[in-house]
Amino acid sequence: MSELYRTDTADKIGEDRIGQSVSLAGWIENIRDHGGVSFIDLRDYYGVVQVVMHDTQLLNGLNKEDCISVSGVIEKRDEETFNPKIPSGTVELNCKQVAVLGKVREQLPFEVASSKDIREDVRLKYRFLDMRNRKVKDNVIFRSQVISFLREQMTSMGFLEVQTPILCASSPEGARDYIVPSRRYKGKFYALPQAPQQYKQLLMVGGIDKYFQIAPCFRDEDARADRSPGEFYQLDFEMAFADQQDVFTVGEKVLSETFKKFAPEGFEVTKAPFPVISYEQAMLQFGSDKPDLRNPLRIIDLSDFFNKCTFKPFINKCVRAVKVHADMSKGFHEKLLAYAMSIGMAGLGYLEVADDLTYKGPIDKFIPAELKGELRELAKLEVGDTIFFIADTKEKAPKLAGQIRNELGAKLNLTEKNAYRFCFVNDFPMYELDENGKVAFTHNPFSMPQGGLKALNEKDPLEILAYQYDIVCNGIELSSGAVRNHDLDIMVKAFEIAGYDEETLKDKFGALYTAFKYGAPPHAGMAPGIDRMIMLLKNEDNIREVIAFPMSSSGQDLMCGAPNIVTETQLRETHIKIRQ
Repeated sequence: MSELYRTDTADKIGEDRIGQSVSLAGWIENIRDHGGVSFIDLRDYYGVVQVVMHDTQLLNGLNKEDCISVSGVIEKRDEETFNPKIPSGTVELNCKQVAVLGKVREQLPFEVASSKDIREDVRLKYRFLDMRNRKVKDNVIFRSQVISFLREQMTSMGFLEVQTPILCASSPEGARDYIVPSRRYKGKFYALPQAPQQYKQLLMVGGIDKYFQIAPCFRDEDARADRSPGEFYQLDFEMAFADQQDVFTVGEKVLSETFKKFAPEGFEVTKAPFPVISYEQAMLQFGSDKPDLRNPLRIIDLSDFFNKCTFKPFINKCVRAVKVHADMSKGFHEKLLAYAMSIGMAGLGYLEVADDLTYKGPIDKFIPAELKGELRELAKLEVGDTIFFIADTKEKAPKLAGQIRNELGAKLNLTEKNAYRFCFVNDFPMYELDENGKVAFTHNPFSMPQGGLKALNEKDPLEILAYQYDIVCNGIELSSGAVRNHDLDIMVKAFEIAGYDEETLKDKFGALYTAFKYGAPPHAGMAPGIDRMIMLLKNEDNIREVIAFPMSSSGQDLMCGAPNIVTETQLRETHIKIRQ
């Protein structure tokens, strides 16, 4: 590169450069004026170098975060001034010349070194300053490294990277579309893709054997700690002539290798093959379809048992229980009860197992003597155990039990630290009832139903399972995927059950409908979320910390001012009139 502004970068400055004349360029991180001599910490992309100015006039007019170029000779520091925190900490540049390249003209909105401690809205408004913070910048660099590694893995396994369109047709795929008005076609709109779902299936019909891309996905959804509003990225891949196990094998290799390479030192990563847990089993044992396997506690079903007891609140209810072996004070029980009531429970029953295997607790008297041994066998109770009971409807009890399990794991420090624990969750229901009591797709409408057309024609829709699967890590859904439907008759029937007639299918999914008439191969795939993957690897609590230019939690780009108002001309060109 040209040496107009610099001959070297900070990472190249060490004791081997002593006596050499160099030029460096970067930003002033810190200024220390000691009277007859001044010091600057000069920061560039690669690191920090101390600059000493014996001619203090060189410091005149300089401020923190000015962008400058300095020239001088590399010298060894006095030993008592060594800085072990930086690689160049045994040397400094004796500055002879300074050139200001970019001047700070207003008061800084915050100190760059402590930017992660200030309000997020201020950080996002001045993200270009926030990114100068070493921790923030390191996340951007880390993200690039992970994505490069993912690409290397996929190409090494014979996958072809293909970019699919950003402007596409709006279709009912589960989330709210971002729509883009057309200038040329009055009253018509493009949509930004919620995922490349139809395109990757069309690639399979087109004869592409194994496809992948780092795919941008757009969904008009509210933000969460693990979900960015508007835009996110996934490692999207699809394979022809593949079944569920083929996808599992690829997913395991990619994720286990990536996490092994980039996990913090000392972290354990689940080795392939990952455990496979059915949706039904997950909801029973973990109270969630996103089970955190770091927590050793498991939930059991005691509904049938309590139908034989005399405790009325538990009779004809779904009763789930969590067993813990730990010492718990009265204060602990009170706090756990308060938590239970905060999530909508009426109370939290429990029993403690005494030294003589008798029970102590508020509901012991409601368990007939002849059934106490049965409970001990069912729950595998031992001396020192405490068992908590959660009773509610069949829909609510599993989820409430899952929350109590998580709370116990956290409060009793049972949840494993320094580990990434993966599993697959599969055999999801094909259909569910929506808020209006109508049959709707549970997940991806393009999944293959287990049992094919026969199941669709003969079974209760709510009993049909799909070849649908997720990858979960530490209680976070990293990936969703499925064996895809590639048969037109099955597709028509599957959508008919969900309330879409064939004409609607032709209209909303016309390309797939047509393509399936021309010899579509069986195919399957999945799409691990890159943002969530990096959030886990960096131990960040919020997904926005691993995105270079994230939207705020309210879905705004505070730096560039989006969404913003467009001109009347732009509105007229796209045939839009805004109501006042």
